[in-house]
Amino acid sequence: MEGRSSPDSETFPPELFRREDEGDDGLFYAEPRLVVHIDEYAIAALEAYFARVLPQNGVILDLMSSWRSHLPEALPIKRLVGLGLNAAEMTENPQLDESIVHDLNSDPGLPFENRSFDAALVTVSIQYMIRPVDVFNQVNRVLKEGASFHVIYSNRMFSDKAVWIWRTLDDDQRAQLVGSYFAQSDGWEAIQVTDISPRLDFQSDPLFAVSARKIARRSE
Repeated sequence: MEGRSSPDSETFPPELFRREDEGDDGLFYAEPRLVVHIDEYAIAALEAYFARVLPQNGVILDLMSSWRSHLPEALPIKRLVGLGLNAAEMTENPQLDESIVHDLNSDPGLPFENRSFDAALVTVSIQYMIRPVDVFNQVNRVLKEGASFHVIYSNRMFSDKAVWIWRTLDDDQRAQLVGSYFAQSDGWEAIQVTDISPRLDFQSDPLFAVSARKIARRSE
């Protein structure tokens, strides 16, 4: 495995990522929370999105993973690797082939070889990431060329663990913020924002995806 991450760009001063609860994340998430964080209609919309954008028979990285990954059952996957804070939650995830306990806020370095994955995703957890540019650089490193990274968010959160900048923004501004994480880290192209909220006659949880693709380098 090559290279550890470097500090986030001064474009994002540390105070933007302060939290009401600056205590140990490992302790905060030590108790399993076997609950979903978006409603059933948003979950169905998320599965439909993943069915459209994730590669078939790929090796996929589920960052900040929990007890559900919400990948569609019909999508053939070679391997799904979860990286999260709670071993018990990931043990309950029937879609994971492998799980690793790792605190990205404490160490944004990913314990994987270069070009190991065909896609990566973060589902409704980006609001807790305090060193996003470091993490996005690491995700780029472990993705294969041309592979995509998908960041999904809604408007729910544990507010005491969400970073300050996230709490101050609306949904559209949050898309711009995640897009800036891609722009300030290395090796991304085709940054795209997609509103994947359920289209219903009644209110459901909003849902958005911000994605980008690792630049394929031209051979010399």
